[in-house]
Amino acid sequence: MKIVARLRPAFLGFVAICVLSSACLAQTEADFNKPDFTKLDSAQLTAIRSYISSAWDTLTRSMTDCKTVVDPKLPEASVLYLPSGFTAPDAVQKLRQDCKVQVKSLPAVIHGPGEVDTSTFTPHGLLYLEHPYVVPGGRFNEMYGWDSYFIIRGLVQNGRIDLARGMVENFFFEIEHYGTFLNANRTYYLTRSQPPFLTSMIMSVYGAQKSAGKPDNAWLARAYQYASKDYGMWTREPHKAGLTGLSRYYDFGDGPAPESIQDESGEHRQAMSYLASHPEFAAKYVAERKEGEAGGPHDPSYTVEVCDAATTMARPACEPKTTVHLTSEFYKGDRAMRESGFDVSFRFGPYGSGTHHYAPVCLNSLLYKTEKDLETMARLLGHTREAQEWREKAETRASVMRKLFWDASRGQFMDYDFEAGKRSDYEYVTTFYPLWAGWATADEAHAVEQHLGVFELAGGVVMSRHPVHTQWDYPNGWAPMQLIAVEGLRNYKFNADADRVSRKFLSTVMENFQSDGTIREKYNMVTRTTDSQVTAGYQMNVIGFGWTNGVFLVLADALPKP
Repeated sequence: MKIVARLRPAFLGFVAICVLSSACLAQTEADFNKPDFTKLDSAQLTAIRSYISSAWDTLTRSMTDCKTVVDPKLPEASVLYLPSGFTAPDAVQKLRQDCKVQVKSLPAVIHGPGEVDTSTFTPHGLLYLEHPYVVPGGRFNEMYGWDSYFIIRGLVQNGRIDLARGMVENFFFEIEHYGTFLNANRTYYLTRSQPPFLTSMIMSVYGAQKSAGKPDNAWLARAYQYASKDYGMWTREPHKAGLTGLSRYYDFGDGPAPESIQDESGEHRQAMSYLASHPEFAAKYVAERKEGEAGGPHDPSYTVEVCDAATTMARPACEPKTTVHLTSEFYKGDRAMRESGFDVSFRFGPYGSGTHHYAPVCLNSLLYKTEKDLETMARLLGHTREAQEWREKAETRASVMRKLFWDASRGQFMDYDFEAGKRSDYEYVTTFYPLWAGWATADEAHAVEQHLGVFELAGGVVMSRHPVHTQWDYPNGWAPMQLIAVEGLRNYKFNADADRVSRKFLSTVMENFQSDGTIREKYNMVTRTTDSQVTAGYQMNVIGFGWTNGVFLVLADALPKP
């Protein structure tokens, strides 16, 4: 007897999940994977560069600008929060007067993520930062963690070094006053970080200053201290990935993420529908609501019917309806997925529900890169013993990663489920991170390059080959992953591949810019359009867009000149 779960939230009605067939995918890709999509036009390049140059100013926010405080995700109020005991600067006093912004202080001094119960904020608000910063755009009207690395790369490429340095200074301020390098500077992000690109930002800015004839070792010494502190957060509990010696993503909060409740509520409904229909996951992530048991204010209940899937037109018989809810284990995974930046994807289980059970290739490659960057900083600052310690940490991490992540049969690096003690079989574009960070061996890098066809499509590299209608899966490609893949390939001298992938993605962005005059958050790698086919999480394709702007400039300038 085949069982079908009919799920109905009390207020949202029935839902369904549609999955494309592999045959359909192959046909669609064949239709669009044509070589004439890879041409670049100099006039179009000039126009898009002009757009990006002016967009930096359009997307810049500061504490003298009324639009800085607005939160499109939770728009009910405009509140600016200062660190506890921090004296409001004159700019904040003017912001309060000119923009009618409420200004409050945080309830306590913060030393690390999770020290403040974010559920007590009424309402949530913006966290003060000292320097102007570039936001991604649209619903993302704050300074984001890993977005900022790709934005900073673009700013440096455009010669906007002061703005880039100010953004790095803001991350120092976050570490000092908010306990960590934050997901973004909103109160509801005080429980988590984002992928650790901080040392990569520091080295990008320092390198630009040095190239301009103004190396600032005093600034580098300050940066070294903050980066070391940020690194420590990732290498102690609860960010340890079991006994592997590696790290994991982990959010210190509980229950639904506040920004998802109002802005992405459909994701929880769809997750419940999927999980209730898959018994192998339901036991862990779905629980029955007992009679008289009340959920939290943001913990929705659903009614579910379990039915025999009939082969006739008659309505199949169903068991009595049961009231169910998503478990705390699901929400812990969901929050960790948001720290990873890859929200939403099925990479770590349905809707990211198992994210906190994995040692990810991306995170640990970034920590290896952090260790190597800290080694470089220490040597530049004359700290020879510390440099050697960082080198040893990096070598140890690389040895463990090679053992746990490398799948020789696939020719790819795969995430490791440390709870189950086995490597994931979910092929994902993060296989290029070890090449970008530089810890892959020459043979491993060659094998990854030989399997580039798993990810390369008409528009560039796709996130995965899993058509689950989440934005970080098929058929979507994102600018940061194009940069990671291309620069990873270049690190191992696969320049022809790097040039080809670059041209595919750049021409995709240019063609769509020519059509509607905008640059977007993500692109469909099959159709080379902005049709991202997302049904889980937020479904818009945001205009702006900070990291796409930055990556476009870096990739374009790295191509061989005619």
